[in-house]
Amino acid sequence: MTHLRAASLFILLAPVGCQRPAPVNVLQGEPGPTAFAGSKARDEREVVGVKLCWCPPGKFTMGSPPGEPERRPGEDQVEVTLTRGFWAGKYEVTQGQWKRVVGKLPGELTAELPEGDDYPVGNVNFAEAEAFCAKFTELGRKSGELPEGWEFRLPTEAQWEYACRAGTTTATAFGDKLGSSQANVKNKPYNGGEEGPTLGKAAKVGSYAPNAWGLHDMHGNVVEWCLDWYHAKLPGGTDPDLRDAKATAEKNRDGTYSRSRRGSAWTDDAWASRSAFRQRFEPERRYDHIGFRVVAVRR
Repeated sequence: MTHLRAASLFILLAPVGCQRPAPVNVLQGEPGPTAFAGSKARDEREVVGVKLCWCPPGKFTMGSPPGEPERRPGEDQVEVTLTRGFWAGKYEVTQGQWKRVVGKLPGELTAELPEGDDYPVGNVNFAEAEAFCAKFTELGRKSGELPEGWEFRLPTEAQWEYACRAGTTTATAFGDKLGSSQANVKNKPYNGGEEGPTLGKAAKVGSYAPNAWGLHDMHGNVVEWCLDWYHAKLPGGTDPDLRDAKATAEKNRDGTYSRSRRGSAWTDDAWASRSAFRQRFEPERRYDHIGFRVVAVRR
């Protein structure tokens, strides 16, 4: 943060659907190499065949306001500052990308998780998702498309929600209502949203409209692993990162600990697609509706 200028620039994001647009406080003058960084939200680049969208540095309110319908414990709002921008996968990691980077799929396919290179990878546990990120980083370096000082990994909870919101302050990136025509969820709309089709299974990535920063399926399709150990309260402050904070994490009933996961899946009602909704899962476990999305960050 030593090179950050105190001045900030407020940009107004273009609205998506019925969302309520909000200003994003974008910090200027990030440290380190800039050639690989984006210049504005929604910039795109591709690394080893994986499309990425730029999420600029900035400030946002993480969590949900007290009056948000279907609000859950653990969503009390905190102010977060992300001092460095990052690239987020435009889509959830696909089966085709997994096979190209790792080889054999991490778990079995199911009737709800069909085989196909354009379908999200599922049945993946936390360690396997991290291993993919490490190998993908190696491939990016070898190809020359990922410079030194950058790496691929899972997003922190703060990065995930920031990317999901894409500058909005509404319950979802598409406004305060959501239905299954906007995301791959059950046809049980949220807060008066419109009814739509229920697939009852995974969809090819990018089948639904993106948010304002160009990211698809932040709501619905498969739930996505995050880097943090799950804590009862959201982390606030500057660049919160709880990847190593197991000692302060909330214990499960059986004494184990969980990693955070975000988003929702085809198995969920639309209310679970709220941007602030949090889930947790023991890192060793897997289900067909759990996948992940990569981010490229500066070390």
